[in-house]
Amino acid sequence: MRPAERASGRAGHESSLSVTFGRKGIEAGSKGHREITGWRLAALVFLPFALGYFLSYFFRTINGLVSAPLAAEIGLNAADLGLITAAYFLVLAAAQIPVGMMLDRYGPRRVQSALLVVAALGAEAFARSTGPLSLLLSRALIGLGVAAALTAGLKAIVLWFPRERVALVNGYMVMLGALGAVSATLPAEAILAKTGWRGLFEILAIITAGAAVLIYWLVPEGETKGSPPPAVGGLRSILRDVRFWRIAPLSGACIGSAWSLQGLWASAWLADVEGMTRAQVMTALCLTALMLSLGAWMLGALANWTRRKGLSPEHLLAMVAVLFMAAQLALVWRLPVPAIAPWLIIAIVGAATVLSFAIISDYYPKELAGRANGALNVVHFGWGFLAQYGIGVLLTQWPQSNGHYPVIAYQVAFGVNLALQAAALIWFAAPREQGPRSSDVQSGSATKIVMADLVAAPGERRARSQQPISQARW
Repeated sequence: MRPAERASGRAGHESSLSVTFGRKGIEAGSKGHREITGWRLAALVFLPFALGYFLSYFFRTINGLVSAPLAAEIGLNAADLGLITAAYFLVLAAAQIPVGMMLDRYGPRRVQSALLVVAALGAEAFARSTGPLSLLLSRALIGLGVAAALTAGLKAIVLWFPRERVALVNGYMVMLGALGAVSATLPAEAILAKTGWRGLFEILAIITAGAAVLIYWLVPEGETKGSPPPAVGGLRSILRDVRFWRIAPLSGACIGSAWSLQGLWASAWLADVEGMTRAQVMTALCLTALMLSLGAWMLGALANWTRRKGLSPEHLLAMVAVLFMAAQLALVWRLPVPAIAPWLIIAIVGAATVLSFAIISDYYPKELAGRANGALNVVHFGWGFLAQYGIGVLLTQWPQSNGHYPVIAYQVAFGVNLALQAAALIWFAAPREQGPRSSDVQSGSATKIVMADLVAAPGERRARSQQPISQARW
């Protein structure tokens, strides 16, 4: 049966949709995007965005591998390395809100493919850099280019997959994307030995440009260009939502810290504190990256299972946070555990975006997914920048000995970050006031909505996400 014939029996709202494949725009008449299922949905939607996130993770963690040759060739200390590496997070954080709005307006295909071109230019510029300033600016350009790598994929998942499967599919995407962190260890080390760090980034520039072309020509999308902002709420409503600010500090403190630690300071700790050789460090980083990928699948599957059992993902996120802090305490207190064990737990927490974005998808309708995910990512990447740069600044307060910082320097730097995470956990667990507010006259207090959301059954939580956001404001 021809597409035009099938279209004649569709519902009115479906008849306004079309699906385009690349610039050639293969029209499907009124064929709704939900009809693309199975392997076609995986090949045309899931895998292309997973590739973009793969590259994002590679860029995020590669400085841990190239930091030694960078420092030797250009003459960088810990603060310099921390700032250059953290520039990625700073630009990511600054770009999340506008990127989220662009995703809601123009769709993930257009936004992701355009920004990956910027990332390719940044990688080429990094390969040609000759000093700290050019490295910093190039790293910032890379950060801008991958600013939509996660949120574009999350937006596509929300648009194309059933809501009850979002956490599981998020887990699969983060799992495959986290393989970029795996590739940034031993495989990248082999390339680095042959090409040097400049040649490595030139290869990355070519691959990233190819990914941009692939996403632009392959990924289907519903027509979203020029769509008006949603009627219920918007960015301002999200930022006034008490539920958002209950989750965001804990999610940002834990996930942002995990990213900053694994992306740069894990290799430094293993070399300076544990006394590992470079080969041993690369092997350890490969193991943590594999655990990051496996952890994404584990957390996605666990969230999917607990959702069916009626347990809220907020509780699961809190338990992951407690485990994360325990692992860092083992490092700071130098507990007699295997050197790699705490870092494996830290790696798993880096994949906890699976939980955070599943929570956000329950709070807001899909029309606000880009804005909501972007707002949460501002906190993630902002904390990642502060943690990555701040640890470097604290380390430089102690003199180096034979090219290594003392153990006490790492204990203090990691301990300060850990204390901030504990404060975020206390904020998350603290009871909210239940006094009446002027905006709560008709809908009940914001606190009651927050507490009800924690214990609501999955069906009730999905229904609540369609309610006006003004019911849960400060």
